[in-house]
Amino acid sequence: MTENEKLEKYTRTGDLELLGQVYADYMHLVFGVCLKYFKNKDDAQDGVIQIFEKLVVDLKKHSVTNFKSWLYVTSKNFCLMELRKNNKIQNTSLENVEYALPVHHEQEEQIDEGGLEECIEKLPLNQRKCIRLFYLKEHCYKEITAMLDTSLNQVKSAIQNGKRNLKLCLERRGEHIQ
Repeated sequence: MTENEKLEKYTRTGDLELLGQVYADYMHLVFGVCLKYFKNKDDAQDGVIQIFEKLVVDLKKHSVTNFKSWLYVTSKNFCLMELRKNNKIQNTSLENVEYALPVHHEQEEQIDEGGLEECIEKLPLNQRKCIRLFYLKEHCYKEITAMLDTSLNQVKSAIQNGKRNLKLCLERRGEHIQ
């Protein structure tokens, strides 16, 4: 059975043995990604297990045609979210951290860029500035804080609220974003 056949059968049956067989081929790569971000062997090993648990749920929601690439992005995003959640990213090291935009899978509709821009324009000024600087200009929190002469918490809040407002706006337009 091919990798894609195993994944398709897993989504239909929920057979963890099949998912485990596919995941086993990539565990060393996932460990490498986790080690790169966590800089700690024990945390990286925990990350490998938590990412598998995440796959159990996520693969039932998404149709994945290139599992290796999808798994890499999923692993990277997981690590970044864990670092953010645990406040292990220090203000001084934020410029070195990569931030990924949400990944759109093949079965999801593509976002109309005109619609996205229209929704960005509807955001309050501070949210609009922070969203553009963070996602479109790819500046880190620390840089945005300096550019806008505001606090780190205000920047994080504006990005979080802006993202939520963009999602709502796009959903009203009939477009999908994660």
